[in-house]
Amino acid sequence: MALGRALAVAIVGMTGHVVDVEADIALGLPAFTLVGLPDASLAESRDRVRAACSNSGHPLPQRRITVNLSPAALPKAGSSFDLAVAVALLTAQSVLCSPLVQQFVHVGELGLNGRVRPVRGVLPATLAAVRGGYPDVVVPIANEAEARLVPGARVHPVRTLADLIRLHGGEPSEPRLELEQALLPGISGAGAARSSGSARPTGPGDVLLQPSSLVPAPGGPPAGPKPDLADVVGQKQARYALELAAAGGHHLLLMGPPGTGKTLLASRLPGILPDLDDESAVEVTAVHSVAGTLDAATGLIRRPPFQNPHHTCTVVSMVGGGSGLPHPGAASLAHRGILFLDEAGEFAAQVLDSLRQPLEHGDLVIHRANGSARFPARFLLVLASNPCPCGFASGRGLDCVCVPNARRRYLSRLSGPLLDRVDLQVDVLPVSRADMAADEPAESTAVVAERVLQARAVAKERLAGTPWSCNGEVPGSYLRGRLKLSSAVTQDVDHALDNGRLSIRGHDRVLKVSWTVSDLAGQERPTRDDVSRALMLRRRGQVTV
Repeated sequence: MALGRALAVAIVGMTGHVVDVEADIALGLPAFTLVGLPDASLAESRDRVRAACSNSGHPLPQRRITVNLSPAALPKAGSSFDLAVAVALLTAQSVLCSPLVQQFVHVGELGLNGRVRPVRGVLPATLAAVRGGYPDVVVPIANEAEARLVPGARVHPVRTLADLIRLHGGEPSEPRLELEQALLPGISGAGAARSSGSARPTGPGDVLLQPSSLVPAPGGPPAGPKPDLADVVGQKQARYALELAAAGGHHLLLMGPPGTGKTLLASRLPGILPDLDDESAVEVTAVHSVAGTLDAATGLIRRPPFQNPHHTCTVVSMVGGGSGLPHPGAASLAHRGILFLDEAGEFAAQVLDSLRQPLEHGDLVIHRANGSARFPARFLLVLASNPCPCGFASGRGLDCVCVPNARRRYLSRLSGPLLDRVDLQVDVLPVSRADMAADEPAESTAVVAERVLQARAVAKERLAGTPWSCNGEVPGSYLRGRLKLSSAVTQDVDHALDNGRLSIRGHDRVLKVSWTVSDLAGQERPTRDDVSRALMLRRRGQVTV
C-alpha cells in the first residue's frame, strides 16, 4: 500500500479553504474512487488525471485507487483540483518527493495530453493559501499574472504536468506533449514560447511582481472617447443628483419620459467616481476572478465596475446562484461600483425586490442544498424608468394615453420597500430650447470628479476610526449619536416623519444626503436648507441648483 498527499483550495462563495488531497494505491481490483463531496466536474477528474499522467510518462497502476478530499464535509466544485489529485497520486508512486510536495498548494485543470489549463478563482485561492501558511502556489501559466496580485505569494506557473514533475524534483520519462510541440511548433500557441525553466521555484533573491507594476497588455483596439458629463444638455437638477450620488454613495432613481437623458446621465456616473483603494480593489478583483470575467493582464481592478443587466434577467442572474454551489450575479459583480437598471419598470417585481438585502447589508447570502455562499454586494444602485407604459405621464401628462390602472400597475413593480431604500428620486423632464441655446457650457466629468473626490475626502476624515468611508454607509444610530443635528436643523424632516410621509429609514437617509450636500458645499455641518434640499430630492421635488 502507498499513500500520497498534496494540497488544493476549495472556493465556497468568496472564501477559500485549504483542502488536503490524500491518495491511496492498494492491492485489489482496478478502480478509481474519489470521495469528499465532489461535484460532477470534480468527479470527472479521474479520467483527466489518468490520461494526463499516462501522457506525461507515468501511467497510473492497475490497482485500487482511492482519493480523499479533506475536510470531507466541505463541498468541493470545479476542475481546479486536477493538479493536486495528480500530484498526490504521483507522490504515492514515489515519482515525487512527499516532504517537498506538501509545501505547495496546487490549483489547475489538466488536459488529456498533460497540458495545464486555466481555471476560475485563482486570486481568492492564492489568497487563502497564503493566509493558511502556504505561500508557494502552483498555478497554470495562463493564471500567473492573476496569482501574482496576492502580496506574499510565491507563484510557480506550469505549462504542462511534465513541468510540474520537474518542479518537484521528478523526471517525466516520456514527455509526449513536449515532443508534439517540438515536431509541430505551430500547434503550441503563445504558451509554448515559455520554457520549462520558467517554472523553477522562486528563490529568496527573486523579486515578486507587485500589483502596482502590472500594466495593460500592449496592442488591442484603440480606446474610444470616454463618456463625458459635458455631453449632457440641461438637466441641472439631475446632474446635481448624480454628483450627490457619487459623493455620498447614495442610491438614485431617474424618472422621466423617453429621450430626456436618463441613460446618458447614468452612463456618465462611473467617470466621476474615485478610484478604488487597495482593499476594495482586491475585493472587486476576487469577485471577478470567481466569476471568470477577470482580465489579469491589467492588474487589480482600480476603477469602480459598472453592471447594466437587461430587464429580462432572472433572480439568479441578478443576485447569484445556480445549481450546486452558488456563483456571483450582477449585484456582486457591481460590488464597490454601480448597478444600473435601465427601464426599471420592465424588470420583474421579484427581481427588483431581491435587491433589498444587499441594499441594506452590503452582501448576499445564498443558501442551496449543497451549502451556502456569501458574496459582497455593496453597490450604488441607479434606476431609470418611464413614469408609465407609454412614457409621457410626467409633468402635466397631457400626451399620456395610459389609463390610471395601467400607470399604477407599471409603477407598482418598483415596490415601496425598494423605493424606501433609494435616497435620491429625481424627475428628469424634457429639455427646453432655452437649455439647448444656453451659452454657458456644461461642466465636464473632470471638474465634477474633482469635487466628488474632495467631498469624499471630507467624509472619510469625519468617519475616521469607523468601518465606513462615505455618508451612504453610515447607520442611523451613528447619525443620531455622534453626528446628531439640532432639532432646529431637522425640523422639516422630523415633521415629515411625524406625518407618516417618511419611515424611520427614510428619515435617516435624508440626513445622510444632507451631510453630502454640506460636504459638497464646503460646510462643516448641514444647515436646515441642506436638510430641506435632501428631503425634496427624495420626494421628486424641484430644487434650485
